[in-house]
Amino acid sequence: MTIERAKRVLQIEAEAISALAGRLGPEFVKALDLLAACSGKVAVTGIGKSGIIAQKIASTFASTGTPAFFLHSAEGLHGDIGMLTGNDLVLAVSNSGETEELIRLIPVLKRLAVKIIALVGRTASTLAKASDVVLDASVKEEACPLNLAPTASTTAALALGDALALALLERRGFQAEDFARLHPSGALGRRLLLRVSDLMHQGAEIPSVPPAASVRQVIVEMSGKMLGHTAVVDEGKLAGVISDGDLRRSLERDGEFLRRAARELMTRRPKFIAPSELAATALEQMQRHAITGLLVCDDPAGEHLVGFLHLHDLLKAGVT
Repeated sequence: MTIERAKRVLQIEAEAISALAGRLGPEFVKALDLLAACSGKVAVTGIGKSGIIAQKIASTFASTGTPAFFLHSAEGLHGDIGMLTGNDLVLAVSNSGETEELIRLIPVLKRLAVKIIALVGRTASTLAKASDVVLDASVKEEACPLNLAPTASTTAALALGDALALALLERRGFQAEDFARLHPSGALGRRLLLRVSDLMHQGAEIPSVPPAASVRQVIVEMSGKMLGHTAVVDEGKLAGVISDGDLRRSLERDGEFLRRAARELMTRRPKFIAPSELAATALEQMQRHAITGLLVCDDPAGEHLVGFLHLHDLLKAGVT
């Protein structure tokens, strides 16, 4: 019986969202037009369960490029209305459309000449009649077996708010990079904001030897810089790279290993990346070629060495 009730709740809420899709039309487009034209902030207001939904909608707007904040309807009547200007827009969330605190806000909003979008369950309500645009978020029934607790109605309001925010995101051409700039501490932010130049080793930190360097010199340079690689640079131009793997393989197959010069051990035409590339791109390149380091060159031919990037640098920075 418990499982059946849970399934019924999910079915009712799914049907409520599905019904919303069938009702989208000119009013939704008008709401989108108002939001796109808003030169100020979007204040999403509500109280009770609708207030909680309003907070989530405001957060979604803000994180997808639309300046927005939550305005508690009751607090608005006690001074918080001062956060609004005539350039702002109000999205009012109320299932009944008769919430006392919201209705009392309407005259104040009208005096400020603030546009109002009502997201309501009753399109003939007082709030709806006083609004510039009305979005119908009505549901046939609540998922509550008593048809009392806000369940399907809050789910529908939340889904409709998401639809508004994401349709607006698409209209404005908001990209993943824009999202990352608003979430700099998140994994996506690290992937889309950090550049190779932010993490690479530069100047004296770059392991480097001339082509004529002995194996002993190569080992000393690699050990001193502790990056598991050294570049081989010939008169200012990158000629190759030697990894610790190259050293081990040479030792296994060549008894005269220690008498060789760097030019005989190096990998010619090594993999490299530009400093302006995303750090995530460097990680993908390392994974694709099964290597742990990349030379960084600022020319297409890969001759001018400006840095070195190790896998550990990427992992330490949280690029995954």
